[in-house]
Amino acid sequence: MSKNKKIILEALLLAMLIVLSRFLSIKTPLLKISFAFIPTMLCAIWLGPKWTVLLNVLGDIIGATLFPTGPYFVGYTISTGIAGLIYGLLLYKKEADSYTDKQFVIRLIIAVVLVTIISNIILNTLWVSITTGKAYIVLLGTRIIKELIMIPINIIVILFIEKMLRKPFDIYIRSNND
Repeated sequence: MSKNKKIILEALLLAMLIVLSRFLSIKTPLLKISFAFIPTMLCAIWLGPKWTVLLNVLGDIIGATLFPTGPYFVGYTISTGIAGLIYGLLLYKKEADSYTDKQFVIRLIIAVVLVTIISNIILNTLWVSITTGKAYIVLLGTRIIKELIMIPINIIVILFIEKMLRKPFDIYIRSNND
């Protein structure tokens, strides 16, 4: 895939990420439910770790600057960068047949569980605790329940979307006819 295609795809996914995370999400002071994981995971599958980290970091900074929901806190940017790195390292398909569908499902489950534990539960709960002044342990219970509910949703949605977009992506994007 040419660098121009990668940049254009990154820009489209970035716009989608900002819209999904800032406008089409449910936010409370303690929880945020969103489908912003979709562009992140698609970027991880199609473009790899460095592009996914860039997508998530830019999405957080641009979203927080243009559409703030409170003061900017760098911890959330670190969490989203780590999530992008994990997804990119585990899900990237350098070639169309890099790994089988069964291997993809296993990689997807591992990636979602790792991001859920490291980024969403441990780090984001810490950042919420710091920014709200509420006790970490008190926040942890609510956030663990939400994240356990979201794990199968994330996996099912990405399996469905990736399967739907696989053929068009291979034909129109991955091909070398620029």
